[in-house]
Amino acid sequence: MELSFEILIRQVFRANANVPLVRTGLSAININRIIRAYCSLLVISFNALCYLALFIFSALPATAQEQVVTFNNDVAHKTVDVFVGGELFTAFRYPDTVEKPVLFPLIAANGTVITRGFPLNPKAGEPTDHPHHIGLWFNFENVNGLDFWNNSYAIAANKKNQYGWIRTDKITKVKSGALGVLAYHANWANQAGQVILEETTEFEFSGTANQRVINRFTTLRAKMDAVFTDAKDGLLGLRLAHELQMPTTNDERFTDSKGIVTLVKGGTDNVPTGNYLTSAGKSVNDAWSSRGIWCKVYGKMGADSMSIAIIDHPSNPNYPTFWHARGYGLFAANPLGEKVFTNGKSAKNLSLKKGESVTFKYQVVITNGQHTPDAKQLNKMAAQFAKK
Repeated sequence: MELSFEILIRQVFRANANVPLVRTGLSAININRIIRAYCSLLVISFNALCYLALFIFSALPATAQEQVVTFNNDVAHKTVDVFVGGELFTAFRYPDTVEKPVLFPLIAANGTVITRGFPLNPKAGEPTDHPHHIGLWFNFENVNGLDFWNNSYAIAANKKNQYGWIRTDKITKVKSGALGVLAYHANWANQAGQVILEETTEFEFSGTANQRVINRFTTLRAKMDAVFTDAKDGLLGLRLAHELQMPTTNDERFTDSKGIVTLVKGGTDNVPTGNYLTSAGKSVNDAWSSRGIWCKVYGKMGADSMSIAIIDHPSNPNYPTFWHARGYGLFAANPLGEKVFTNGKSAKNLSLKKGESVTFKYQVVITNGQHTPDAKQLNKMAAQFAKK
């Protein structure tokens, strides 16, 4: 730095490099003043650059800025609240009164609840069919003959032995940050508590001013030989808010594997605005039973457009998944329902020997605003998620 100051002074006063500075007519005091001025100029320039950088950063679109994810772990009530940017996004709930762990509710960045309230928090005017559809969940209809999907408080006590429970026994990780992490351990068991599968799941939560993202990584390890027999109801399920159902005035009846019929009433309230679109270009009712890398449901909720996309991962069994996407509001990815979705042309039974494991990875993207992700953007998201 001293050499730089001397060069500067010589250039200013056109001094010969072989002549000492004191012979140029500059006193030590003047040289000191020049050096101080030079240093001050450097400080001012540095500060100006810092302010300029801060201004440019603050002027970036809000949607590009990741918000901090924080958690509130309420052990007593078996609930972990998830906040993005200080606002509630969802809650991981695993009480003994619910037959499986769920994320409920799911709340978009603008504060709109995009999941049905029933049965945990019913809202006037919404449908009350399928009480086992709660928020966002992960289970299956037939594991060693037990139905984990359809189990709920509505099942008669003398029929409960035909169903399975997923009991969360430990929260293993809670980490706040731009990418919030929540992990847990659970057991898939029969009514007597005999464990069939051991589950370890890790969620990654993130968000911006108009988007929320959930990455789910679930590994199931067999504690005994386990068979996932091809079935319609599975695997990652989401029950949508009334506004995101597809409009219909027709009543529909759905029958599960035990012959139980559920009536879903049509409506005339003009609230539903939903539609489906898959990566293969299937839409409306054609999305159901089709295969695709991603599927999104979209519609109007209040003044905003809203979309929820589920993205499959190339490492998942039977990729790309089949979409169990119903107009009445069930939105599910099920790679293990091939027999039903192909009308018996082929089947997919997944078998695990004791000690073997299988991993499933899914991404859920919730977006609100004037514009929601189009096919090109979702393909890009899918390509990024595929790297995880």
